[in-house]
Amino acid sequence: MCILNSAMTRFKLILLLLFAVCLAPVAVMAADEHAEAESAEKAINPKEIIFEHLGDGYGWEVPFDHHHRIPLPVIVWGSDGLHVFSSARITGGQEYTDGNATFRLGDSESNWKGKIVEVVDGKESRPWDFSITKNVCALFITVLLVGGIMLWLAAYLRRKPFNAPRKGLGAVEVCVTFVYDGVIKPILGPKASKFAPYLLTAFFFILVMNLLGLVVIFPGGANLTGNIAITLVLSICTFLATNLFANKHYWKEILWPDVPLWLKCPIPIMPVIEIFGMFTKPAALTVRLFANMMGGHMIVITLTLLIFIFSAISPVAGGATTVVSLIFSIFMLLIDVLVSFIQAYVFTMLSTIFIGLANEEEHEKHEAAKEGHIGKEIEETLI
Repeated sequence: MCILNSAMTRFKLILLLLFAVCLAPVAVMAADEHAEAESAEKAINPKEIIFEHLGDGYGWEVPFDHHHRIPLPVIVWGSDGLHVFSSARITGGQEYTDGNATFRLGDSESNWKGKIVEVVDGKESRPWDFSITKNVCALFITVLLVGGIMLWLAAYLRRKPFNAPRKGLGAVEVCVTFVYDGVIKPILGPKASKFAPYLLTAFFFILVMNLLGLVVIFPGGANLTGNIAITLVLSICTFLATNLFANKHYWKEILWPDVPLWLKCPIPIMPVIEIFGMFTKPAALTVRLFANMMGGHMIVITLTLLIFIFSAISPVAGGATTVVSLIFSIFMLLIDVLVSFIQAYVFTMLSTIFIGLANEEEHEKHEAAKEGHIGKEIEETLI
């Protein structure tokens, strides 16, 4: 009974807090016209904020402070050679002169908005840019984290080979065992140990990038897997692992498949389709990972911006929207944590399947077809 009373008391307190949050903005309605004009001048641009947070940049946003950034090194090759300086010198529309070269960020009227441009005789030109941007810095952080965790786990298992690690290190070992024993080994069989280092690296690399992207403070906040260039490079790695280590049977099925002759000669219809399929597989990997992670980040940011949009319309609507947006944002973040694991798993599984198909022997294919035919006969008999 005491437990029930305590639970009811907590429930009432939660309702009271939500009621207070919803009605608190009513007090803002007494603000004067000067405050309204000032807030109108500082009206936010949702489109600009969304793409700024999802895109790359020459600085790292300070949490809860939209006007300040953690500077990163700028490395460019201009018209008179190499230049290295801090990105703080060109933020806020400033120009930086180094020797005879002048650099700044391209504005909205420039062809290179948000990118570093060199000003020569009043004209903008794009220098060779090797800067450590936010995404590049996040990649370095991810590499250090994944490498450090794996070396830590390897050192522990080398030191205590018969003891199971606990806590966080135990969770990492569970993930390794789950991916290797559940995906890589059943599909690749005796060749699992050959491709396991790449596949496990891809899994943990994507997983850590996804999870860091959900953290709003440094070193998180970079939308790496929501950048199609990152997912494209990962897919190219799978493409190279698939085709460089493929056997003769795989290339025979590509260039001279087992179909009627008129589909191969004189017009190579099936070979063209098979060659086209070689490139659609990495393209599917690229778009799948990019779209899922980009969509999750965009939904969370949009839900947060709804608070400011409705607050500009009405303080009461802003208060009600705050509660709803916070609840849905937390829910979407929890979903994104699950999606981070799922997308890393799906990318690894599809990469394993593509590599397995490229290393499948001809007799294995016939045995699989035979087993499928026998299974179909058994199923028809049972029916």
